[in-house]
Order: sequence, then C-alpha cells, then structure tokens
Amino acid sequence: MIRFKFEPRLDNPAWMNVMIPVAAVALGLFTGGLFFAALGVNPFQAYSAVLSGAFGSIYGISEIVTKSIPIMLTALAGLICYKMLIWNIGAEGQLCMGAIATVAVVRYFFVDNRVAMFLIMFIAAAAAGGLWGAAAGFLKAKWNVNETITTLMLNYVAINISEYFIYGPWKDPSSMGFPFTPNFPDAARLWVWGSTRIHAGLFIALAIAVIFQIILKRSKWGYEIRVIGENPRAARYGGMDIAKNILLVTFIGGAVAGLAGMGEMAGLHGRMSRGFSMGYGYTGIIVAWLARLSPIYVPLVALLMGILLVGGDTLQVVMGLPMASTQILQGLILFSVLGAETLSRYRLRVAKVDRKLNREAK
Repeated sequence: MIRFKFEPRLDNPAWMNVMIPVAAVALGLFTGGLFFAALGVNPFQAYSAVLSGAFGSIYGISEIVTKSIPIMLTALAGLICYKMLIWNIGAEGQLCMGAIATVAVVRYFFVDNRVAMFLIMFIAAAAAGGLWGAAAGFLKAKWNVNETITTLMLNYVAINISEYFIYGPWKDPSSMGFPFTPNFPDAARLWVWGSTRIHAGLFIALAIAVIFQIILKRSKWGYEIRVIGENPRAARYGGMDIAKNILLVTFIGGAVAGLAGMGEMAGLHGRMSRGFSMGYGYTGIIVAWLARLSPIYVPLVALLMGILLVGGDTLQVVMGLPMASTQILQGLILFSVLGAETLSRYRLRVAKVDRKLNREAK
C-alpha cells in the first residue's frame, strides 16, 4: 500500500527560490493556453496578441507602467500584512476609500496650489485607506475575528459607498446622466511624464517598496513582523505586542492601498466613475505572492501583470475575448504560484505501508 505525505523542507537551495516562481508562471501560462484552446482560440496567437498589444507601440509600453502603479501599491499593502500572516484581502476596498477621500478633499477643501493639494490628498487618502484596513485589524486583535472575511466584506461596503456618491450627491450635473463626478481642477492633478499617462504615483510606489524592504530586512519592527508571522508563540514569549502590531500593519497596509486610490483619481482619471479600479486590489494579492513577499521584487512582477492587462485589452479587440478571460489567466497563475509555494515549503514523499504490520497494529 502506498501513501503520500508532506514533509517540511528544512533548507531550500538558492536556485529553488528563483526557479519556483518562474516555473509557477510558466505552468500558469501553459494552463492558460489550454484554456484559450478550449475557447477555440489558438494559444500561440492569443499570447502573440498579448505581446504585440503590450510592446507594439510606445503607448502600449507606457500603459504597462501606468497600470502597474496601483498594482504595485496594492501588492505592497497586502505584503506587509502577509508577512505577519494577516490575510488582508481588502486592498480593493481600501483603494476605494482612498479614492473617495481624494474626491472629497478636492470637492470640499480645494486649494489652488498643486503642492498643497498633493499633500492634502496624500494625507486624506492614506488616512481613509488606513482606517478602513485598521477596522479589520482591530476586530482581529480584539476578538480574533477572521480578517479574511472582514476585509472581503469591507471591499463590498467600500465599493457600494463609492457608487452611492457617484450616482448620488457627487454626480456631475453636466455629465448628461453618466455616473461621473466632476473633473478635477488642474491644481488637483498629479504630475505626469510627458504625453503619457504615467503619473507621480510611480515614484510613490517605488519609494514605498524601498522603505518596506529596509523596514522588513533591517529594522527591529521588521524583525518583530517576521517572528510573529513565523512563530507567534515565540513572539509572545519574547514579549512582543501582537495586537499592537496587527493594528499597525493593517493600518499601514490600508494607507498604502489608499494611496493607490489617490493615484487613480488625481493621476489617471481626474474624477471618480463606476468600475475605476478594475480589480487592482485583487491583482495585488497575486503580485505579492509572485514576488515571494519581497518588496524589492514587487515592481518587476507588477510590470508583468501590467503586460497581461494591456495585452488583455488587445485580446478583447483582436480575438473578441471578454476581459474575464484575462482575469481567468491571472487566477490560473495565482493558483500555480500558491501550489508552487506549498511545494517549496513541503516535500512530497511516497511512503510504503506494510499491510502485515498495519493489521498487527490494529
């Protein structure tokens, strides 16, 4: 009789840490190819369309960077929580709250000065996203409420709040019935790079990636986050305040996601409309894990996701496939990554069971 069992890997070689995410992406693309084939689309033509759409023009390349900005921020928002095994999947809602706060300060506290408006929007978006994330963190720290459920539910609440404002009190009266808020004044727009749509949010995201890398690798607080995530009992024995750290990481994570909302409003769209996020909060989860929870790799992986999103637009136009097909491809990649992550932590062993000894034992 043969049984399979998982054994923890005590020591992984360096090449495995590099090859596992590469192999996981390759497996995700392969299964994605099977999915395209099932839809009656040649997988090679589909991937060729993705690449030509993403790299076939300067506009396509700039759009990769533009779309990667909110993905970087939401990935970093989740990453700092996942390091402590806090399953914050609420970056989508925190991004929405950051966007709502940005629109609110432009509407009610507008100052005709770009630097002043940037600071006001930055603080408002970070505070709104941070408090939204800390709400789930408080429930977790106080009563051990499952943060996966609360952050997921808060996503829907935030999205519905944004739609209330878009369709209700903040709706632009000159939009001819379309659900838009009024356009931002020039002083409330972020700086953009030339004629592209790449905005200053890129530098915010890169700076946060560097700061997180330093905090997690070099600071005492980063050490506490790692210890709490890897061994909560040892953390308690060492006198670490777990509840305070839960509140802190959920607030900081939410604040970073809120800045993604500010970037989408003040940097890209210039107003709030229905569906402005395109699920960046969920894509950030994939990116955080693909980057193996390392902040410094997040920008590179976010660019990969940017390629898929820009290429996905081409799939719709050239192949006539729905946008959901790109999201399914992302899901297949995430599934492959999580499976590979498990295999990197555990070794699958085949154990033979002696039936005679088993019967005697019974």
